[in-house]
Amino acid sequence: MAQSPILTGAKCRLEPFADQHLTARYVGWLGDPAVVRHSEQRHRKHDLESCRAYAASFAGSPHYFWAIVANDPALGHIGNINAYLDSANRVADVGILVGERASWGKGFGTDAWLTACRFLLLDQNLRKVTAGTLANNHGMLAVMRHAGMREEGRRRRQALWEGVEVDMVEAGVMRDEFAAVLKPASA
Repeated sequence: MAQSPILTGAKCRLEPFADQHLTARYVGWLGDPAVVRHSEQRHRKHDLESCRAYAASFAGSPHYFWAIVANDPALGHIGNINAYLDSANRVADVGILVGERASWGKGFGTDAWLTACRFLLLDQNLRKVTAGTLANNHGMLAVMRHAGMREEGRRRRQALWEGVEVDMVEAGVMRDEFAAVLKPASA
């Protein structure tokens, strides 16, 4: 896994994923149909060993894998975020899972996403961050919009979601576009 400091956002921090994050709680998120409803993880069964193997897959790679930890100690580890780097093109593809239902709808996903994008685009000097999600994943689409991401394409009827064909939306944000998102609106 690429080395990263702990990244601090307004509501949460991103900690490099470590053994302490490999818990029954984490495995439980991946087994919860509501949590993985819009994720390809909905097609898989996970246990502690499959989660450990996934975390280990980042070893020696240029990619990042962070635990999302709420600043509120009562919530603790609430999800994970990853970034797969294409170093030659200075691009990262980012994915997120906010697994702890008690944290849903409170801005943690947006804060974690903005924190990761800030690190990748501004601190690591990447040119672009990309992501994809199902067209009916309105929460993720909102997170992407908050980060200044624009739809760049669709894979029509790509996924079968609860028996319905759904488009996959591909989006991206360039470094200069993201920097503009961070600037406060002028009075």
